Amino acid sequence: MNLNDYEGVWKRQELPVGAEADLAILRETFETKRRKMAATLSARDIVEASAGVVVAVAFGFKWWQIGKEGWPIALAIALILGVATFFIRERFRAHRIRLRTDAPLLAKLGADIAELQHQRHLLFNVSIWYIAPCVASMLIFAATISVNSPTPLSRDPLFQAFYWLFAAILCWAIWWLNRRAVCKQIDPRIAELEKLRTDLLSSTS
Repeated sequence: MNLNDYEGVWKRQELPVGAEADLAILRETFETKRRKMAATLSARDIVEASAGVVVAVAFGFKWWQIGKEGWPIALAIALILGVATFFIRERFRAHRIRLRTDAPLLAKLGADIAELQHQRHLLFNVSIWYIAPCVASMLIFAATISVNSPTPLSRDPLFQAFYWLFAAILCWAIWWLNRRAVCKQIDPRIAELEKLRTDLLSSTS
């Protein structure tokens, strides 16, 4: 699973200005940015779900090589598939709430704001639904390999220290990139859409 996937989803969007954005520009670019956000979120979910399946297959192959003693790897596979299933569920959720292209602008604004708030919640809680199960899966897999591997390298304390230091840095980077994406991309875009919705409501009242 790619470290850059999460922040990359938002970096593909033009950096939002926030509440200071020009209303005319917001109206002009709304549909384009809306379609782009939907496409990049779809790509993220498909890539992450596919990556989860690939990792699960790789874990399963290693389990087959070890034999019945490698049964704890089944738990690691279940955790990885759980994360993959989460992204599949996100695709079904997005498809279920998708609006028609001829939906009113107010409805589209409300839907985009709700989606951004949902994504904001996901990114802020990435340590629970993504990092924790992935780390637990890595721990189970590594421990099983270490116990059943005939090579001394996997049992070497220095190798283990470097392995888990790398894992810790990777997890922190994922967490930090998600928080940064919220502050730099999602929150300003929500502010832009809220401003546009307020203006539209005031003009129709």
